[in-house]
Amino acid sequence: MEKTALIDALANKLPRNLAEDLINEFVELRRDVATKTLGRSPSGKFVETIVQILEFLDTGTFSAKPNIEGFLKNESAASLDDGLRICGSRIARGMYALRSKRNILHKGNVDPNLYDLRYLLHGAQWLIAELLRNISGMRMEESGQLVEMVYAPVGQLVQDTGFRKLVLDDKLTPSEELLILFHSHYGKVMTEAEVFSFMNRRTTAKPIKNGLSALWRKKLIDGGPLEGKYVLTTKGFDEAVKVIAKKQK
Repeated sequence: MEKTALIDALANKLPRNLAEDLINEFVELRRDVATKTLGRSPSGKFVETIVQILEFLDTGTFSAKPNIEGFLKNESAASLDDGLRICGSRIARGMYALRSKRNILHKGNVDPNLYDLRYLLHGAQWLIAELLRNISGMRMEESGQLVEMVYAPVGQLVQDTGFRKLVLDDKLTPSEELLILFHSHYGKVMTEAEVFSFMNRRTTAKPIKNGLSALWRKKLIDGGPLEGKYVLTTKGFDEAVKVIAKKQK
């Protein structure tokens, strides 16, 4: 996804920092859907940015810390058309309620987290598409191309098959595959047995061990063979995001 084109289109009538915040939060949400990673999606921040954008389009100013629920409930952007004022406010409020009131932070055995996450992405896609339609200032053909970019299918990089989490791209180096795998478990310690089970398509254990050693030396993971467990560091998370963004592009 070409972030710059989307940011430039929105910045035609919005403060650039709001356009950048919105698209960066959207891209992170796409990545979490792609890797089926729960609990990190910035949907609350995404909705806050939507409220700031609606405030700006309505009044020319926006609040640093808006009253999100109050603004959306009252459909307060009185000067905007019904697409943004009513439909946009209700979709954003639904996203905010889902993010705030559902147990999307903790994964259970059978729970709605994954389809909650996909709903948040679909809501974000609709809102960005509607903003592009209203404020990009582009010809219909140009804005239509950007909308198609927003609605581009999210490539599934990780599948939970019921037996294991499987990284589907078969053109990854062992280190890349490990990073994507650890990213999908961010915040959770993985046992060495789990790592080897998830990567059982590798014909020998040596590439996996070498990949783990390489990530450990770079401080992208912590733990090790002595502990028999591994966890992704914040530095590793940032590196994993780069790998995922490259593969999605």
